[in-house]
Amino acid sequence: MADIGAGGGYFALRFATIVGNRGKVFAVDTDSLFLKFIQARAKDKGLSNIVFILTTEKNAALNLENLDLIFMRNVCHHLRKRVEYFKSLRDLLIDDGKIAVVEYRGVERFSFHRLFGHYVPKERLIREMREAGLRIEEDIGFLPEQSFTIYSRQRVGQGNSAED
Repeated sequence: MADIGAGGGYFALRFATIVGNRGKVFAVDTDSLFLKFIQARAKDKGLSNIVFILTTEKNAALNLENLDLIFMRNVCHHLRKRVEYFKSLRDLLIDDGKIAVVEYRGVERFSFHRLFGHYVPKERLIREMREAGLRIEEDIGFLPEQSFTIYSRQRVGQGNSAED
């Protein structure tokens, strides 16, 4: 699995603990200091199943493949060409792989996220994922300021309607 925009490693470290010796977690970020921080925390916790990848928005392909899960938390608003990026991520998934996205919605009247454009409305994410050949599997609505949606690859015979 890959944690895109791993930041301080909160999720990457937890994912690594969960998958244990059965899998790998790719901690992906554009900031080498974040990756070094996660690496030190992983060492302290005795986790050796995290692979650290320094990336840029332009090399989204990451030279990875066969991922069962791609997790992105508060990353999408940083991406300039989201549809193309999502297409490159789609191609990294195994057939039944998923992309889980947590993103600020920007629905609050006054917030840092809205003021500085650090959000992507859920409806836009769903539309852009669909354009990238991904379909919404689940819309989990328990976060007060963020959307949490899960996507999978379009399968042969599936349309691109919002109901799919």
